[in-house]
Amino acid sequence: MAVSLNSGKARPAGIDDAAASARRTIETERAGLAALLDALDNRLAAPFAEAVAAIRAARGRVIVSGVGKSGHIARKVASTLASTGTPAFFVHPAEASHGDLGMVTPDDVILALSWSGESGELRSLVEYSRRFRIPLIAVTAMADSTLARAADITLLMPAADEACPHGLAPTTSTLIQLAVGDALAIALLESRGFTAEDFHVLHPGGRLGANLHFVRDIMHRDEAVPLASSGALMSDAIMVMTGKRLGCVGIVDAAGKLVGVITDGDLRRHVEEPHLLGRKVDEVMTKRPKTIGPDMLVGAALDLLNQAKITALFVVDGGKPTGIVHMHDLLRIGVA
Repeated sequence: MAVSLNSGKARPAGIDDAAASARRTIETERAGLAALLDALDNRLAAPFAEAVAAIRAARGRVIVSGVGKSGHIARKVASTLASTGTPAFFVHPAEASHGDLGMVTPDDVILALSWSGESGELRSLVEYSRRFRIPLIAVTAMADSTLARAADITLLMPAADEACPHGLAPTTSTLIQLAVGDALAIALLESRGFTAEDFHVLHPGGRLGANLHFVRDIMHRDEAVPLASSGALMSDAIMVMTGKRLGCVGIVDAAGKLVGVITDGDLRRHVEEPHLLGRKVDEVMTKRPKTIGPDMLVGAALDLLNQAKITALFVVDGGKPTGIVHMHDLLRIGVA
């Protein structure tokens, strides 16, 4: 039976022990990451830069490999590289010696992960890289290991305690390998000038893909934008608002710049005032409304809508309204 920690009742047995265990694990792994940061400030900086340069120079792809827990990390690293603009895929070292070596070309670069550097399954891949002079980057914690000695570039991981109390289950070591893989992917992304639009090309599906649309791709434009001129009567503005069915109307000055907005909420607040229909829009509108640019990502537009607790935003370019985005548009493409 679930027990609320805020109910005033005694904490169920085991909670303190479990929380203490979790803290020990996270503290141990944090110490490993701190050691990695220290290494990057010192001996790891140069080989890391060499690894980035070698991958940048490769005309082919990054072949990422590893076995066991390092293999699981290698799969994730390959996926992250590929999704951030560096063509990469995972090759299982055991399968490599049974024909998958044919997937590796002289134009590629191999990134091999092995904490001990003595994973026997990697031997075929390592020998193949030496035979055909394919650049080999090793991620290992053992400088004198077979893998490190064979590699062109060795990213030597810092000594770190595993969170496992027996020192057996790979925990801190796999986290450090994952962090290095992420660091390589982001360094390569930044060196290539990989943009959010590039990211969208590689992530067209799902909510992530939807968030990477630009406002200009989904905004209402031209005649669909509800606008009225400064000095117009409220009766005219309400007609525009009703006809466009977006819950608001933008007010523009003589130069065509957006100077205010009137929403359904404004109408509700003023509905009981006498002669509302005969008043000027300038008397009712909200001045200096929140706006967005056409090159804003729709995910950022959603954040702004939520923060301001509004349902629509005018899109402006040089102060002039060029479109409007409604919360319903974000719902339609799967962002909200």
